[in-house]
Amino acid sequence: MIRPDHLKISACVTAGNEEDKIAACLASLTWCDEIIVVDSYSKDKTFEISKQYTPHVYQHPWEGYIAQKNYIRTLANHPWILFVDADEVVSKDLREEIEQEFAKDPGDTVGYSFPRMVHYLGKWIRHGEWYPDMKLRLFRKDVGYSAGQEPHDRVVVDGPVKTLRSPLYHFTYDDLSDHITTLNRFSSISADEKFGRGLPFRWCDLIFRPPFRFFKSYILKTGFLDGRQGLIIAVFSAYGVFIKYAKLLERTIQQRNKNVIPYE
Repeated sequence: MIRPDHLKISACVTAGNEEDKIAACLASLTWCDEIIVVDSYSKDKTFEISKQYTPHVYQHPWEGYIAQKNYIRTLANHPWILFVDADEVVSKDLREEIEQEFAKDPGDTVGYSFPRMVHYLGKWIRHGEWYPDMKLRLFRKDVGYSAGQEPHDRVVVDGPVKTLRSPLYHFTYDDLSDHITTLNRFSSISADEKFGRGLPFRWCDLIFRPPFRFFKSYILKTGFLDGRQGLIIAVFSAYGVFIKYAKLLERTIQQRNKNVIPYE
């Protein structure tokens, strides 16, 4: 499909040590007018594999989820940007839906959001907090940018946004160990962010937020309909909340005791 210049799309992919997933991601983006990859100095073959799909592959130190996306945005040569992570794949249906929108011209629309569907423990998750997980990822470069609170970035645009139906596929965790590792990393980032903003630790957050998160994910959001996977997701979600606030407590204690000199 040949698009006029004002509708050309730059697919922007931020990556780091994703050699097992980056090829599928980039293969799903070949219909875009250009593909740009920013690799945060991967220690595997992510950089080399990316070069097989696009000449626009750059290496840039990791600055955080928000800053990294704002950086790659500056490298885009076209008016529209499609943000995709290295462990995500644009489905055939989503591609067709986007192309249909652009064939009739978006008009005043400056951004498109669409659901993200996670593949977890051999199953597509269709309930709970993980679905539909709407993401605004396709937007006009001149009116959009990345914002949010680490490690959760989001796109902010100035103008009307339209919702599409077809999903972006997300192959988020290799296994349970990978899930636990990610929860540990994300909880540290979140605790540091809260501590850095001077938010106080509160016992009520540590005691009540985790069980409510489980109740919300498993019952209110009908995560139980995803079977065993839904139960594991709900438990892990509650665990992630617990260790986030436990780490905030840890940082508070460390700050309080940093000038304490123990007796010899």
